[in-house]
Amino acid sequence: VQLQASGGGLVQPGGSLRLSCTASGRTFSSYAMGWFRQAPGKEREFVVAINWSGDMPYYADSAKGRFTISRDNAKNTVYLQMNSLKPEDTAVYYCAQRINPSISSDIRDYAYWGQGTLVTVSS
Repeated sequence: VQLQASGGGLVQPGGSLRLSCTASGRTFSSYAMGWFRQAPGKEREFVVAINWSGDMPYYADSAKGRFTISRDNAKNTVYLQMNSLKPEDTAVYYCAQRINPSISSDIRDYAYWGQGTLVTVSS
């Protein structure tokens, strides 16, 4: 399985970005997906996850009300819409895949990882 994340960039505070993560392989629709992020000097942290069918998202408190995860199983792609971005959202964002249909916020539950895409929120 290969995961390719894209969509990062420089955005002003209050702005929006949409991240995408496309997976190779035929079993994408069977497994939960997650987004994590890692800021400079900090550990990688959970942001949001979505179950195999896309009807059960789970958000970290930092993402609630501002971020929206969705998936298109026909396109093997998961999306992260980020609105009202803050400087503290600056990080490398990673998508990850579980070998399980249910969501998890535990980084150890994810078997495959993308290469990361940098999001910088700054004026």
